Amino acid sequence: MAIFRQYIAPLLVVIIFFIALVATSARIFLPADMAAPAPVDSGIGLIMPASNLIPTSLASF
Repeated sequence: MAIFRQYIAPLLVVIIFFIALVATSARIFLPADMAAPAPVDSGIGLIMPASNLIPTSLASF
C-alpha cells in the first residue's frame, strides 16, 4: 500500500495534469472561428412559465 501512496498515486496525478494541460493548450492550434467561445442565442432556449410547473390538481386551490 505504501508503494501506491508514494509512487503510483502521484504519478497518476501528474499524468492527469499533463492530459488537462494538453487539452486546454490545443485551442492555440484550432482555427480562429473554433477557438472562440460558443455563441449564445436567446431564441434557442425557451423558458417555461412558472404556471406550467404547478400540477393542475394543485392549481384549483
